[in-house]
Amino acid sequence: MQIEHWHARRDGALTEASMRRKLEARGFQTRLDIYPPGTFLPDHDHGIDHIDGVICGRMRVGIGERSLVLGPGDLVVIPRHTFYQTEVMGDEPVVSLAAERMRAA
Repeated sequence: MQIEHWHARRDGALTEASMRRKLEARGFQTRLDIYPPGTFLPDHDHGIDHIDGVICGRMRVGIGERSLVLGPGDLVVIPRHTFYQTEVMGDEPVVSLAAERMRAA
């Protein structure tokens, strides 16, 4: 599990549009996800390289015994076939971009 942090000087202001541009420039397709407080997604995998980028709110991401709490501007890179779980932390919804590597034609 690789964590990346948003750098305003390099990446500009953190917005949905700016994060989407950054992920799409890396060859990922994105979709907006909004998770209400209390949301828990049990172990799952996407079968392809995946990134979750948090725009607002806080969420815990766990792989096996390791877990990290992500906040605004944090991105977690999940390699293909890696099972992980997520959980919204606190009383604020999580707004995030889910990104999956585009398949070659």
